[in-house]
Amino acid sequence: MTAQALAKYIDHSLLHPTMTNKDLDEGLAIAKKYGTATVCIKPYAVKYAVEVLKNSGVAVCTVIGFPHGSNNTDLKIIETIEACRNGATEIDMVVNIGKVIGGDWDFVEQEIEQINNTCFRHNAILKVIFENDYLNDAQKIKLCEICTKLHVAFVKTSTGYGYVKQENGMFLTKGATLNDLILMRKHSGPEVQLKAAGGIRNLKDMLAAIEVGATRIGATATVAIIEEFLGSNNVQASTSGY
Repeated sequence: MTAQALAKYIDHSLLHPTMTNKDLDEGLAIAKKYGTATVCIKPYAVKYAVEVLKNSGVAVCTVIGFPHGSNNTDLKIIETIEACRNGATEIDMVVNIGKVIGGDWDFVEQEIEQINNTCFRHNAILKVIFENDYLNDAQKIKLCEICTKLHVAFVKTSTGYGYVKQENGMFLTKGATLNDLILMRKHSGPEVQLKAAGGIRNLKDMLAAIEVGATRIGATATVAIIEEFLGSNNVQASTSGY
Protein backbone atom coordinates (compact mmCIF):
# COMPACT_ATOMS: atom_id res chain seq x y z
CA MET A 1 0.00 0.00 0.00
CA THR A 2 1.20 3.53 -0.79
CA ALA A 3 0.82 6.53 1.49
CA GLN A 4 -1.64 7.97 -1.02
CA ALA A 5 -3.77 4.82 -0.88
CA LEU A 6 -3.63 4.77 2.92
CA ALA A 7 -4.75 8.41 3.09
CA LYS A 8 -7.85 7.58 1.04
CA TYR A 9 -9.09 5.47 3.95
CA ILE A 10 -9.15 8.54 6.20
CA ASP A 11 -11.91 10.98 7.03
CA HIS A 12 -9.77 13.69 8.64
CA SER A 13 -11.84 14.71 11.65
CA LEU A 14 -12.28 18.39 12.56
CA LEU A 15 -15.05 18.10 15.13
CA HIS A 16 -13.57 19.07 18.49
CA PRO A 17 -15.80 21.51 20.42
CA THR A 18 -12.96 24.01 20.86
CA MET A 19 -11.95 24.16 17.17
CA THR A 20 -11.00 27.70 16.17
CA ASN A 21 -10.71 29.22 12.70
CA LYS A 22 -6.96 28.67 12.93
CA ASP A 23 -7.47 25.02 13.81
CA LEU A 24 -9.90 24.69 10.91
CA ASP A 25 -7.46 26.12 8.38
CA GLU A 26 -4.64 23.93 9.67
CA GLY A 27 -6.86 20.86 9.47
CA LEU A 28 -7.95 21.61 5.92
CA ALA A 29 -4.31 22.07 4.92
CA ILE A 30 -3.47 18.65 6.40
CA ALA A 31 -6.30 16.98 4.47
CA LYS A 32 -5.19 18.65 1.25
CA LYS A 33 -1.48 17.85 1.80
CA TYR A 34 -2.05 14.13 2.39
CA GLY A 35 -5.03 13.69 0.07
CA THR A 36 -7.44 12.15 2.57
CA ALA A 37 -10.80 10.81 1.44
CA THR A 38 -12.66 13.63 3.19
CA VAL A 39 -12.60 16.15 5.94
CA CYS A 40 -15.33 15.40 8.48
CA ILE A 41 -16.29 18.84 9.61
CA LYS A 42 -18.83 20.78 11.65
CA PRO A 43 -21.89 21.90 9.67
CA TYR A 44 -21.14 25.63 9.89
CA ALA A 45 -17.81 25.12 8.09
CA VAL A 46 -19.03 23.05 5.14
CA LYS A 47 -19.31 25.85 2.60
CA TYR A 48 -15.90 27.25 3.55
CA ALA A 49 -14.26 23.82 3.40
CA VAL A 50 -15.72 23.15 -0.05
CA GLU A 51 -14.15 26.38 -1.31
CA VAL A 52 -10.76 25.67 0.25
CA LEU A 53 -10.64 22.06 -1.00
CA LYS A 54 -11.90 22.74 -4.51
CA ASN A 55 -10.07 20.56 -7.07
CA SER A 56 -8.02 18.90 -4.31
CA GLY A 57 -9.68 15.48 -4.56
CA VAL A 58 -10.69 15.74 -0.89
CA ALA A 59 -14.46 15.56 -0.35
CA VAL A 60 -16.37 17.28 2.43
CA CYS A 61 -18.26 15.25 5.01
CA THR A 62 -20.32 16.67 7.86
CA VAL A 63 -22.22 15.46 10.90
CA ILE A 64 -25.95 15.44 11.61
CA GLY A 65 -27.54 15.26 15.06
CA PHE A 66 -24.03 15.32 16.47
CA PRO A 67 -22.93 14.07 18.93
CA HIS A 68 -25.96 12.65 20.79
CA GLY A 69 -28.46 12.01 18.01
CA SER A 70 -31.18 13.79 19.95
CA ASN A 71 -32.50 16.25 17.37
CA ASN A 72 -35.95 15.43 16.06
CA THR A 73 -36.10 13.78 12.65
CA ASP A 74 -37.41 16.84 10.83
CA LEU A 75 -34.48 18.87 12.08
CA LYS A 76 -32.04 16.15 11.04
CA ILE A 77 -33.55 16.26 7.55
CA ILE A 78 -33.18 20.05 7.43
CA GLU A 79 -29.58 19.73 8.61
CA THR A 80 -28.92 17.18 5.86
CA ILE A 81 -30.47 19.31 3.12
CA GLU A 82 -28.55 22.40 4.22
CA ALA A 83 -25.27 20.46 4.37
CA CYS A 84 -25.77 19.07 0.88
CA ARG A 85 -26.72 22.48 -0.51
CA ASN A 86 -23.48 23.82 0.94
CA GLY A 87 -21.49 21.13 -0.85
CA ALA A 88 -21.18 18.17 1.51
CA THR A 89 -21.25 14.83 -0.30
CA GLU A 90 -21.02 12.57 2.74
CA ILE A 91 -23.29 12.74 5.79
CA ASP A 92 -22.48 11.12 9.16
CA MET A 93 -25.71 10.94 11.16
CA VAL A 94 -26.02 9.88 14.80
CA VAL A 95 -28.94 7.58 15.56
CA ASN A 96 -31.36 8.48 18.32
CA ILE A 97 -29.46 6.53 20.97
CA GLY A 98 -32.27 6.49 23.52
CA LYS A 99 -34.69 5.10 20.95
CA VAL A 100 -32.20 2.34 20.11
CA ILE A 101 -31.72 1.41 23.76
CA GLY A 102 -35.47 1.55 24.34
CA GLY A 103 -36.11 -0.79 21.42
CA ASP A 104 -38.26 1.63 19.43
CA TRP A 105 -37.07 0.07 16.19
CA ASP A 106 -39.87 1.47 14.01
CA PHE A 107 -38.78 5.00 14.94
CA VAL A 108 -35.12 4.19 14.43
CA GLU A 109 -35.68 2.60 11.02
CA GLN A 110 -37.99 5.35 9.79
CA GLU A 111 -35.53 8.06 10.81
CA ILE A 112 -32.59 6.37 9.10
CA GLU A 113 -34.72 5.78 6.00
CA GLN A 114 -35.77 9.43 5.80
CA ILE A 115 -32.21 10.71 6.18
CA ASN A 116 -30.90 8.15 3.70
CA ASN A 117 -33.55 9.12 1.14
CA THR A 118 -32.66 12.78 1.63
CA CYS A 119 -29.02 11.96 0.94
CA PHE A 120 -29.98 10.05 -2.22
CA ARG A 121 -31.98 13.02 -3.51
CA HIS A 122 -29.00 15.33 -2.99
CA ASN A 123 -26.29 13.03 -4.41
CA ALA A 124 -24.74 12.33 -1.03
CA ILE A 125 -24.05 9.14 0.90
CA LEU A 126 -25.02 8.35 4.48
CA LYS A 127 -22.93 6.93 7.29
CA VAL A 128 -24.98 5.88 10.31
CA ILE A 129 -23.20 6.39 13.64
CA PHE A 130 -24.20 3.81 16.27
CA GLU A 131 -22.29 5.18 19.33
CA ASN A 132 -21.37 1.67 20.39
CA ASP A 133 -20.14 2.55 23.88
CA TYR A 134 -23.78 2.85 24.95
CA LEU A 135 -25.09 -0.29 23.20
CA ASN A 136 -25.07 -4.04 23.67
CA ASP A 137 -24.27 -6.48 20.88
CA ALA A 138 -27.92 -7.25 20.11
CA GLN A 139 -28.62 -3.56 19.55
CA LYS A 140 -25.57 -3.18 17.32
CA ILE A 141 -26.64 -6.19 15.26
CA LYS A 142 -30.17 -4.86 14.87
CA LEU A 143 -28.81 -1.53 13.62
CA CYS A 144 -26.61 -3.35 11.10
CA GLU A 145 -29.65 -5.25 9.85
CA ILE A 146 -31.69 -2.07 9.48
CA CYS A 147 -28.89 -0.27 7.63
CA THR A 148 -28.48 -3.24 5.30
CA LYS A 149 -32.22 -3.32 4.59
CA LEU A 150 -32.18 0.41 3.77
CA HIS A 151 -29.03 0.22 1.60
CA VAL A 152 -27.12 2.71 3.74
CA ALA A 153 -23.60 3.37 2.44
CA PHE A 154 -21.73 2.97 5.76
CA VAL A 155 -22.22 1.86 9.32
CA LYS A 156 -19.96 3.68 11.77
CA THR A 157 -18.82 2.78 15.27
CA SER A 158 -18.94 6.04 17.17
CA THR A 159 -18.65 9.82 17.26
CA GLY A 160 -15.48 9.79 19.34
CA TYR A 161 -17.39 11.83 21.93
CA GLY A 162 -19.63 9.14 23.44
CA TYR A 163 -18.28 9.44 26.95
CA VAL A 164 -19.85 6.98 29.40
CA LYS A 165 -19.87 7.83 33.10
CA GLN A 166 -17.92 5.29 35.13
CA GLU A 167 -18.52 4.18 38.73
CA ASN A 168 -15.77 6.54 39.90
CA GLY A 169 -17.52 9.48 38.25
CA MET A 170 -15.06 9.82 35.37
CA PHE A 171 -16.19 9.82 31.76
CA LEU A 172 -14.45 7.49 29.30
CA THR A 173 -14.98 6.33 25.72
CA LYS A 174 -13.72 3.20 23.98
CA GLY A 175 -14.59 4.31 20.44
CA ALA A 176 -13.77 1.81 17.70
CA THR A 177 -12.89 -1.62 19.09
CA LEU A 178 -11.87 -4.59 16.99
CA ASN A 179 -14.64 -6.70 18.49
CA ASP A 180 -17.24 -4.14 17.41
CA LEU A 181 -15.75 -3.83 13.93
CA ILE A 182 -15.80 -7.61 13.48
CA LEU A 183 -19.39 -7.76 14.74
CA MET A 184 -20.57 -4.95 12.47
CA ARG A 185 -18.84 -6.39 9.42
CA LYS A 186 -20.35 -9.81 10.08
CA HIS A 187 -23.90 -8.52 10.43
CA SER A 188 -23.92 -5.92 7.64
CA GLY A 189 -24.57 -6.76 4.02
CA PRO A 190 -21.56 -6.87 1.68
CA GLU A 191 -22.60 -3.63 -0.01
CA VAL A 192 -22.58 -1.74 3.31
CA GLN A 193 -19.16 -0.33 4.13
CA LEU A 194 -17.68 0.03 7.61
CA LYS A 195 -16.21 3.15 9.19
CA ALA A 196 -14.08 2.93 12.33
CA ALA A 197 -14.06 6.10 14.39
CA GLY A 198 -12.96 6.93 17.89
CA GLY A 199 -9.55 6.25 19.38
CA ILE A 200 -7.56 5.30 16.27
CA ARG A 201 -4.39 7.29 16.78
CA ASN A 202 -1.57 5.24 15.25
CA LEU A 203 -0.72 3.16 12.20
CA LYS A 204 -1.02 -0.17 14.00
CA ASP A 205 -4.60 0.53 15.09
CA MET A 206 -5.56 1.79 11.65
CA LEU A 207 -4.15 -1.24 9.85
CA ALA A 208 -5.87 -3.54 12.35
CA ALA A 209 -9.20 -1.86 11.60
CA ILE A 210 -8.65 -2.22 7.87
CA GLU A 211 -7.70 -5.87 8.33
CA VAL A 212 -11.11 -6.70 9.84
CA GLY A 213 -13.02 -4.85 7.14
CA ALA A 214 -13.06 -1.11 7.76
CA THR A 215 -12.92 0.87 4.52
CA ARG A 216 -12.94 4.28 6.14
CA ILE A 217 -11.23 5.54 9.29
CA GLY A 218 -12.25 8.64 11.21
CA ALA A 219 -9.09 10.17 12.64
CA THR A 220 -7.68 13.34 14.12
CA ALA A 221 -4.19 11.78 14.11
CA THR A 222 -3.81 11.81 10.33
CA VAL A 223 -0.35 13.38 10.37
CA ALA A 224 1.01 10.91 12.92
CA ILE A 225 -0.44 7.92 11.07
CA ILE A 226 0.79 8.88 7.61
CA GLU A 227 4.20 10.00 8.81
CA GLU A 228 4.59 6.75 10.76
CA PHE A 229 3.75 4.86 7.57
CA LEU A 230 6.26 6.87 5.55
CA GLY A 231 8.92 6.42 8.22
CA SER A 232 8.43 2.66 8.44
CA ASN A 233 8.65 2.35 4.66
CA ASN A 234 11.86 4.39 4.62
CA VAL A 235 13.38 2.09 7.25
CA GLN A 236 12.38 -0.97 5.24
CA ALA A 237 13.84 0.52 2.07
CA SER A 238 17.13 1.38 3.77
CA THR A 239 17.53 -2.16 5.17
CA SER A 240 16.20 -4.13 2.22
CA GLY A 241 19.70 -5.15 1.12
CA TYR A 242 20.45 -7.05 4.34
